[in-house]
Amino acid sequence: MNIKITKKNYQEKLNKLKIHNKLYFEKNSPKISDAEFDKLKQEVLNIEKKFPSLKNKYSPSHQVGFKPSKSFDKYTHKVQMLSLSNAFDENDLLNFEKKVSNYLNKKEKYKYSVEPKIDGISASLTYINKKLVYGVSRGDGKVGEDITKNIKTIKDIPLLIKDVNFPNEIEIRGEVFIKKNDFLKIKDDFANPRNAASGSLRQKDEKETKKIPLKFIAYSYGFFKENNFKNQSDFLKELKKWGFKTNKDNKILNGINELLNFHKQFENNRYNLDYDVDGLVYKINDLNLQNRLGYTSNAPRWAIAHKFSANNANTKILSIDIQVGRTGALTPVAKVDPVNIGGVVVSNATLHNEDEIIRKDIRIGDIVKIERAGDVIPHVIEVDKTKREKNSISFTFPNKCPSCGSEAIKEFNKITKKYDAVRRCTNEGYGCERIAIEKIKHFISKEALNIDGLGKKVVEKFWDLKFIKKPQDIFNLNYSKIEKLEGWGKLSANNLKVSIENSKKVSLQKFIYSMGIRHIGIENAKIISENVKNINDFILIIKDKKFYKFANINGIGETQINSLKNFFSDDLNQKIFIELKNILVVQNENINKSGILKNKTFMFTGKLDGISRAEAKSLIEKNSGTTLTSISKNLDILVIGEKPTKKKVDDAKQLGIKIISQKQLKELLD
Repeated sequence: MNIKITKKNYQEKLNKLKIHNKLYFEKNSPKISDAEFDKLKQEVLNIEKKFPSLKNKYSPSHQVGFKPSKSFDKYTHKVQMLSLSNAFDENDLLNFEKKVSNYLNKKEKYKYSVEPKIDGISASLTYINKKLVYGVSRGDGKVGEDITKNIKTIKDIPLLIKDVNFPNEIEIRGEVFIKKNDFLKIKDDFANPRNAASGSLRQKDEKETKKIPLKFIAYSYGFFKENNFKNQSDFLKELKKWGFKTNKDNKILNGINELLNFHKQFENNRYNLDYDVDGLVYKINDLNLQNRLGYTSNAPRWAIAHKFSANNANTKILSIDIQVGRTGALTPVAKVDPVNIGGVVVSNATLHNEDEIIRKDIRIGDIVKIERAGDVIPHVIEVDKTKREKNSISFTFPNKCPSCGSEAIKEFNKITKKYDAVRRCTNEGYGCERIAIEKIKHFISKEALNIDGLGKKVVEKFWDLKFIKKPQDIFNLNYSKIEKLEGWGKLSANNLKVSIENSKKVSLQKFIYSMGIRHIGIENAKIISENVKNINDFILIIKDKKFYKFANINGIGETQINSLKNFFSDDLNQKIFIELKNILVVQNENINKSGILKNKTFMFTGKLDGISRAEAKSLIEKNSGTTLTSISKNLDILVIGEKPTKKKVDDAKQLGIKIISQKQLKELLD
């Protein structure tokens, strides 16, 4: 999938996930099946795995479920409960292992701890002095709901551990679920087993929870004060000794081939199990390697979920619509004759881009096979050309933006030396209606201004009513008119006003991200914000067109710099940004500077021994240091590995920069 078309799909998926998260977790009235919900969540994570530049803190890894309900006390997890990246085929697994090897700078046949991915609800159990003190839901990944009373009703969960080897303080993590046979007894009250588990755990009266036959399988730990285990498998064995139930189907396997063979075997037998399962989880068994690999912003680097095959069905394409995304990407979507796939009625299927339509020769009126392989909008697998009508004609992709009429072009990629598969509207700013609407939706999203009550549908309605045409209009709304609208009122209009006022205080990172600039996701926005003094410094750079100043920031490359340049070369974009700066209170994030490398800048040259550049950079940053990508007077220390670049070493000597070896860096960190 091309990254440009993916950006637009990614934001749409996040918006839809937010809606269903709220329906499922807060309203307790899901509108889609659990399988569809899981696939929607996994698709977002899968996109992030394939296109790291799109990583977004509103991802389900950080917003697992929904914000904690006001009905329960909040509990902040000591260690975040992140979700897993997904794999759907052999290539995904090979890419996963390749990333592991690249990060560790070593290639070997890894041992994996393999466990079934039970379709239930994650829960965290904190034990202090061998006693269960807290039972907490996953919540949004950072903050969960204190559901201790309900957790204590589950018979599988020990309230007091008698084993002398049990740690003084530990957080056990696992899955709460309902077995298939047990669900048959309560199926009239719940849509499916997962909903039953979720609804039961969130009962205000634990006596009602006790009536539901909930089970618990332990599979990992979060915070662990005295962890001396060497392998994941050793920890699982100890869990059983402590009195926890673990999955009898857990395995230790070597290499990708064994994983694939076991996955095929297990999938064929999945319907004979007494619990619902939607895949297998693979974890690097060596806990030392797990610690080295650590986490990305949305998932552990050392684990991945291998999903089972998606459902598919045949249907007819009724029409093909062209949608325009925030960055101008034109996305074709097939409107299909509604068809039931795995209990969900599907009426749309993404066609990805123009090249995909041409390659598969997809036409209006065709009978096609569509698949729900994690897509919110399922995709077309193949066309049944034997059923094609004689008067069928090829679909002509527009070369003009259907929203504003601007030319839609395929950009030339200097790296691949090829034209991109996606066509894009050439309008850079708010001159294109659809782009403008999508940009405003992005502006108010969770990881940007985070304005509650001003969601996707509200933005579209306010646009049609001409309440909002640019982001700054949000801060000058006429609430007297809003409260008179259908579905509103004085209270809801006032709540919106309060939410908008609260959003005015924003970090520089979120402000930059909120503008929806191509290639500037939340991580790149964070990097930029950490390397400029303040918002005024950033504005001086864009006003004076001194974008070259970003060139020395590690993680910001030519693509990002050109994107910033193109965006702020548009006078309207620059005007909007500056006007917003005058409305908002923009502050730099508080950066941890208490580490042993605080106020020190580092650069690497030469091959490092037993560690990748990425891991070395991570170690520097964890200790409050900063890494640079070129020699300058701003550099404090040059770390040299095997066969360092002679010019860099000579330039460092000339500038009086301290030069140390990798061994000396290790001693410094130790």
